[in-house]
Amino acid sequence: MKIGKGVEWAAHACTLLAGLPSDKSLPKEALAEFLGVPAPYLAKQMQALSRAGIVNAHRGAAGGYQLAKPIDVINLWDITAAVEGTESSFRCTEIRQNGPCAMTTSECANKCHIASAFHEAEMAYRKVLKQTSLKALALNGANDMNETTKVDVLRWLDFHSTTPLKKPTYK
Repeated sequence: MKIGKGVEWAAHACTLLAGLPSDKSLPKEALAEFLGVPAPYLAKQMQALSRAGIVNAHRGAAGGYQLAKPIDVINLWDITAAVEGTESSFRCTEIRQNGPCAMTTSECANKCHIASAFHEAEMAYRKVLKQTSLKALALNGANDMNETTKVDVLRWLDFHSTTPLKKPTYK
């Protein structure tokens, strides 16, 4: 299973947005600058997060992005699913029915053991992502920073954030 860089960028963007006051937003250009990634590509990830209801997108001079939900209800699976989709990463093609010793359809009545193993692994992976809240990610990220860096990030956020005309959808 390969997780695209869009998921990484989206997770970092959400973690950064978690540091904003609920009445502030961050323009996509500022988000891209902070993360050191191309703004047009990041915009695609942010649109996916917006469609999934994870972020609110505000247009105009005071526009930008802000979280649409409290950080303790957003998890890493929400972000991953928004960017990559929810389709299973393994697709069984019933290869057991191919080749010179192909099994019959009736012999394949039971689920393929290989498909079952991949499904079980994917469900465990999704469970861990669902248990990993944005709040935990943000706190862990903040704990990795020294005090000077924390102050620098907060000042940077304060300088680059805007106040959108529309209020956040949660309290």
